[in-house]
Amino acid sequence: MSERPAPIEYGELTILYQDENYVAINKPSGLLVHRSFLDKHETQFAMQMLRDQLGQHVFPVHRLDRPTSGVLLFALSSEAARDMNQLFIEGTIAKRYLALVRGFAPESVFLDKPLKEELDKIADKFADQDKAPQEAQTQFNCLHQVALPIPIGKYPTVRYSLVECFPKTGRKHQIRRHLKHLSLPIIGDVNHGDNQHNQFFRDHFELRRLMLFATELSFVHPYSNESIKIKAPLGEDMLKICKQLGWPEQEKDY
Repeated sequence: MSERPAPIEYGELTILYQDENYVAINKPSGLLVHRSFLDKHETQFAMQMLRDQLGQHVFPVHRLDRPTSGVLLFALSSEAARDMNQLFIEGTIAKRYLALVRGFAPESVFLDKPLKEELDKIADKFADQDKAPQEAQTQFNCLHQVALPIPIGKYPTVRYSLVECFPKTGRKHQIRRHLKHLSLPIIGDVNHGDNQHNQFFRDHFELRRLMLFATELSFVHPYSNESIKIKAPLGEDMLKICKQLGWPEQEKDY
């Protein structure tokens, strides 16, 4: 029986934005937002880490999947959380993601495809199993493409694209599932991706994460009425891969 790998120590969280009502961090890939009985062995959670770092309670107002990195917003009071949640409900918050995918993505495509809710066998044991698919819409724009003369499977070359994603709704795994529907699975996605290409990136780039980045969150501040845009960097590891693929290697270009 193999031993569980030692837990990653994430250290201090990087704060991207903070005022008297809200704080946003750059969540690392692999870090859970909050405690879950499905991951009982985990000892680090963004919510508790930020609470300890700031010395006060924080209230999550949206979520990022565990393997997704980038902008994660918290409120500093229950009232501020309620008011920010209302903006999410109204759909007035703009979210931008970047995804590295298998295949050549079209220049631009708007996908309006309802998604049936993904239920966990344990956590959603008593949930409605026959719930109708929910409205789900995402705008995709291709930023870069590359073809490499490396055979995988029956193809003599491999093709990859960097895609910016603008989800208009917030369904579970929406971007991953919509990209899979377009035959553009995200590299590193173990549930909706292509295992051969995931293995290729592990072997050639030492990559062991989902290549989905929450790069921007934009909204009109519910109290000051200011237009706020919070940005998270892709990080050196991703920029190194971009350079190896022949794409821009500067953070400002993304």
